[in-house]
Amino acid sequence: MTTPTEGIDAHAPRIRSKSELVDRLASGCKPKDKWRIGTEHEKFAYDLRDFRPLPYEGVPGIQGLLEGMQRFGWDPILEGENVIALKDNEGASVTLEPGGQFELSGAAVETLHQTCAEVNTHLDQVKEVCRETGAGVIGLGFNPKWRREDIHWMPKGRYKIMRTYMPTKGNLGHDMMLRTCTVQVNLDFDSEADMVKKMRVGVALQPIATALFAASPFSEGKPNGYLSYRSHIWTDTDPDRCGMLPFIFEDGFGFERWIDYILDVPMYFIYRGGKYLDVSGKSFKDYMKGALAGFEGQLPTMADWTDHITTAFPEVRLKHYIEMRGTDGGPWGRLCALPALWVGLLYDQTALDAAWDLCSDWTDEEREYLRTKVPRLGLKTPFRGGTLQTVTQEVLKIARTGLTARGRLDRHDRDETLFLDILDEIAASGITPAEELLDAFEGHWQGDIDKIYEEYSY
Repeated sequence: MTTPTEGIDAHAPRIRSKSELVDRLASGCKPKDKWRIGTEHEKFAYDLRDFRPLPYEGVPGIQGLLEGMQRFGWDPILEGENVIALKDNEGASVTLEPGGQFELSGAAVETLHQTCAEVNTHLDQVKEVCRETGAGVIGLGFNPKWRREDIHWMPKGRYKIMRTYMPTKGNLGHDMMLRTCTVQVNLDFDSEADMVKKMRVGVALQPIATALFAASPFSEGKPNGYLSYRSHIWTDTDPDRCGMLPFIFEDGFGFERWIDYILDVPMYFIYRGGKYLDVSGKSFKDYMKGALAGFEGQLPTMADWTDHITTAFPEVRLKHYIEMRGTDGGPWGRLCALPALWVGLLYDQTALDAAWDLCSDWTDEEREYLRTKVPRLGLKTPFRGGTLQTVTQEVLKIARTGLTARGRLDRHDRDETLFLDILDEIAASGITPAEELLDAFEGHWQGDIDKIYEEYSY
């Protein structure tokens, strides 16, 4: 989750035309030697005594975790008097989701080896602070035990606005905010055409990533009928800002068409004087005309636009980079596999072309079918006379060739393909992580959901 942009500067330039937004988006193009990898992952923090989610205040509490992390060189970010995030000098940050989910937004690095080192360092830091306060952290796609009412809302102004607005658009928005965790990767593009192909491959193949990382089969202590309940939740959150974006497969898709989409997403808030002001449901187009209700005569700044683009939640999101957003949070050992999958597919031209050849003739109906069925059926989803398992194995082969071609070695002369091994095992078996969890629940856990904290925590 993003942190607040600075309040409005009276002298800051105002946005006066759509072309300014298109040009700003196009400025994200980078030559291939400048492409980087940014990995984000969220985890649930809980009290070791009873596995309850942590409140912001108290011991153990989220505030204490944020304060304890500062010993490692993290600088606090305040909203009012509350520490609501941390940042370092390398471009990384630690932020909070609405229910206290603890997120690392990693720095932009060159290799998957660096990504994995960053993840390991961060989790070592978190575990040290947790041990001192009596807290634990676990990686799953959905809170396996606790109800909405058991989760504590974090003291961030944007979440108060979203909390009120979301139930007017869907039934599961509060579940998304309070009870889900994800892992995602952010990747670059060198041109509009490169962006278009990567976006299309990313959206089409996102259900494969969802299946491989499915890890949210429990709700309130019992199986919920899904393998990735987190993924299902997004289908009933807000149709104005979620979904599979069929327009990106239409002729003429590019930077301008994406801007048109974001302009059509209703607003949540604007940030002024250190406070979030509620403009939920209103139009950014009106804002650009000086006709935003309650703020007539005012025009937006780029800081307002930067805030606004973070309020669209499709499976793949375009900023100055491309965000792959379709996967459940998971155990430590799988956190580096998600960036490995997408770097392998998108950062080598031969692999990218092969991935597009694989899915270029899929129809809008087929892509939506996969989006709908995979959260329940995972790799067993029927598709084109077979199952998604077979397609997934082919996708992983393409990703492996892409990582091999990159040839990025660690100090032991191993290339980046090692991070795909766990995904190859899942695809070969056809058994998702969620199905392993269900087997444990029905087997040696004997229906005791507390065992998940004992066996799967970091």
